[in-house]
Amino acid sequence: MAVTWYVYLVRAQNNALYCGISPDPDKRFAQHQSGRGARFFATSPAQALVYREACADKSTALKRERAIKALKKAAKEALVLSAANGFTAP
Repeated sequence: MAVTWYVYLVRAQNNALYCGISPDPDKRFAQHQSGRGARFFATSPAQALVYREACADKSTALKRERAIKALKKAAKEALVLSAANGFTAP
């Protein structure tokens, strides 16, 4: 059985967006909140899991993560807004 991987965005307390991948974004977010996640959150704690996008496999998720990380902040915010409005990413 294939595992579904997700690309996700987490909003930090300073309003920055962190992008990562995981087969379980909720569990990974809990790790970020508890300080066991990325060093990114050392200076500004994780506040909310604001975006998730299902991918076919880990390779696809990694490629999508790179694409999202290359986006400007406004484009990342547009992804968050689209998710809040119930739209799914391409």
